[in-house]
Amino acid sequence: MAKNKKERTFSSFVNNPIDFTLLITILLLLSIGLVMVLSASSPSALAEDGNSYSYFSKQLIFAILGIIAMLFISKIDYRFYQKFYKHAWVIAFILLALVLVAGREINGAKRWIYITDTLSFQPSEIVKLLMIIFYAGILVKNRDQLNLYGKGFIKHMCFLTPIILLLLLQPHFSASIVIIGICSIMMIMAGCKFWHFLATGGIVGIPAMIFLIVKEPYRLQRVITFLNPWQDATGDGWQVIQSLYAIGSGGLFGAGLGESKQKYLYIPEPHNDFIFSILGEELGFIGCAVVIILFAIFIWRGILIAMKAPDMFGSLVAIGITALVAIQVIINIAVVTSSMPATGMPLPFFSYRWNGSVYTVM
Repeated sequence: MAKNKKERTFSSFVNNPIDFTLLITILLLLSIGLVMVLSASSPSALAEDGNSYSYFSKQLIFAILGIIAMLFISKIDYRFYQKFYKHAWVIAFILLALVLVAGREINGAKRWIYITDTLSFQPSEIVKLLMIIFYAGILVKNRDQLNLYGKGFIKHMCFLTPIILLLLLQPHFSASIVIIGICSIMMIMAGCKFWHFLATGGIVGIPAMIFLIVKEPYRLQRVITFLNPWQDATGDGWQVIQSLYAIGSGGLFGAGLGESKQKYLYIPEPHNDFIFSILGEELGFIGCAVVIILFAIFIWRGILIAMKAPDMFGSLVAIGITALVAIQVIINIAVVTSSMPATGMPLPFFSYRWNGSVYTVM
């Protein structure tokens, strides 16, 4: 009888109804993202490859693969991952160490591993998901100690330190910020004291960030450029200024789909981190508002799923994935609108080679 009950429970999970609000939101974001990649990348693709559709075709393939992966992963009992949460940390460490050994250096940074000349992947994106699984597992295991400063806060932050150090050696500052943000939100939601983060952040975190910024001249220059981008309008401030021109010229309704002027080699690689600027220029304030509302719906559904999860592990995985998308959206839009210093942060579902359709609740 116990065996039959277990089989029925597993079958019931597999046949759980889909959150159609979340699914439709993801498909809408992905569809708009594909259209914007096609529009934003066509001049660059034509200049580089002689084919206006080269970037779009690759993005479309990854989008289709992402949807297939999403549908497959959604049928796996998420509690399966809890058994291997320790392995997730080990794999994350190995992947980041492998980047330093076998990664290809581009513009002074090692962030990509090339399998072939045309096939590559960025391990930090995989590490983000692995850290969500690891922290969900370990926080569940140590739930009774999370309100303590030593065994709750310090102990669990120590697991994060080696991962962040490996990221900073690449260097990959933006990925470090995202992972720290995700893990911190998960720890707070699990029961860690918020004042532990405030106190430690004020004593250690802020001085460490200032040191890392001052230590690297390019990071310091980004802060200076943020404060006054027009001081070096043809140099370091060029990209941000062109982004503001694009968004500003879009007005309320935009210049029209495909009618962007800034994508014609004014904004470097407009199909990547600054694709939101092209969106603002072509679709205007209304288009930007629609996209932001869709992201807000995604976050709302993610939080709702976390609240309704049958156990703590599922709740933490859901909140971790939601935080991953939310943090990247906030930082990307803040950068392209010159609301914070520039950093390499892709816009989920939009930026070229970023497919977030698998970042749904597993």
